[in-house]
Amino acid sequence: MAGITRIPRSRGAVSGVLLILLGAWGGLIPFIGPYFHYAYTPDKAWSYTTGRLWLEILPGAAALLGGLVVLASARRPLAIAGAFLAALGGAWFAVGNLVSTFWNGSTPQAGVPVGGTITRLALEELGFFSGLGVVIVFFAALALGRCAVVGVKDAARAAGSTADAGLAVGGLAAEPEPAAWSPEPAAPPLPGNPYPPRQGTVQPGTGTSPGGLLPPATSQFPSSGGQQDAEDPLTHDAGPFPRPVSPFPPAPSGGPAQPS
Repeated sequence: MAGITRIPRSRGAVSGVLLILLGAWGGLIPFIGPYFHYAYTPDKAWSYTTGRLWLEILPGAAALLGGLVVLASARRPLAIAGAFLAALGGAWFAVGNLVSTFWNGSTPQAGVPVGGTITRLALEELGFFSGLGVVIVFFAALALGRCAVVGVKDAARAAGSTADAGLAVGGLAAEPEPAAWSPEPAAPPLPGNPYPPRQGTVQPGTGTSPGGLLPPATSQFPSSGGQQDAEDPLTHDAGPFPRPVSPFPPAPSGGPAQPS
């Protein structure tokens, strides 16, 4: 994922600043140290030698340049390369003066410390070479780990940028997908009715159910109308029971019968 290669510049800010300061210290201390009697031979300010070039100026420049890259880079591979360069400079600070004895006639090419006591000799050795190199390697490794690890925020940022790029087609944002269909919630129960209504029941007065889940309701009794049902055994002429005959004669049409 291309978005994972990007990191915020604040990721290596502290380590980058410290690497810059330590690299500047390592490259300048052999030239300004004699001002306050903190030096290696030759004990002269701003005195240039080949040993100081290979063992102090170049590793100091490597640490300083690596710190600048870590501090300013917003790309993960470039920041890792800067931290690795600073780590190499620190490692050379730690072992370079000792290794130089192999090509300088068994004597350190950077010279020997000029301190008159054990404490000053130890401080000069630590501040010029071994101690300085260990500290530079530590902060370079810290920056290397912070830049190499992909955090949760980095992954989320990369996923968001990829999604935005996928939605953009020809400079126009694609339409969002419709929301998934979900059934309507059931109606709340009526006051005083302990049983909630069920979905799919027949609605009163319509004869049909919502959504057509149930067939129309039909009545089991014949509909009443102006004509008598021909199949009714009580009213059909061909039925098993005769038509009832009244014991009284019908009344005349002019009015009720008068008693005689």
